[in-house]
Amino acid sequence: MIGVYDYTVILTYLSMVSGAIGILISMTGVGHPYGGIFFLMLSGLLDGFDGKVARTKQGRTKFEKDFGVQIDSFSDLICFGILPVAIGAAQLRRSGIFIEIMKKDEYGDQFWMLMIILTIGVFYILAALIRLAYFNSTVQMREDEKEKTGHTYYVGLPVTSAALIFPIIHIIHFYTKANLAVFYFMVMLVVAILFVANIKIRKPGKLIFSIMVLIGVGEFIALLTVFI
Repeated sequence: MIGVYDYTVILTYLSMVSGAIGILISMTGVGHPYGGIFFLMLSGLLDGFDGKVARTKQGRTKFEKDFGVQIDSFSDLICFGILPVAIGAAQLRRSGIFIEIMKKDEYGDQFWMLMIILTIGVFYILAALIRLAYFNSTVQMREDEKEKTGHTYYVGLPVTSAALIFPIIHIIHFYTKANLAVFYFMVMLVVAILFVANIKIRKPGKLIFSIMVLIGVGEFIALLTVFI
């Protein structure tokens, strides 16, 4: 069989499976945004450690390294590009906006708002795609900069940040009972712009990474109360 199947890519594969399940759950029936958020966070956790696991293998071939980079980006597009939009669509359906528009014969303000929201969702996926393609195309550039400065910098907000950003909105929604479906997509627009913004972001060190993991754990505990 083609591809790589050793332990260096297992977390990436599991992250993609988690993202795909989240999409299916979010798009089933009226949608289950909290179920989708759970799998979004799980994908984020798996993605956070896949690179560290892959680097533990000694003597990886160039093909294995290149394959790992490519498969990680494809997985990220599914988990952090498409899944957040599916979660947002589930929120819209649960908010009743779709039903109200279908009952009307004319294109009113709600219809055009829905079109704008859906456009934001498509733009978000496109921005994530561009960000990931740029990341893959500048591997050598980052390595050269690391040799000069001793640090690795990313250009644009990493798409994996979606795993920490969007759960916060659902936590607020759960505890306030406010309808944040439209607000969710407004945040998504800002995040999409940051994906492709020409800004340098230093790769998190061990301390920052540990803090991010703790934030994710806190969000997970907060969302766990929804299922309980």
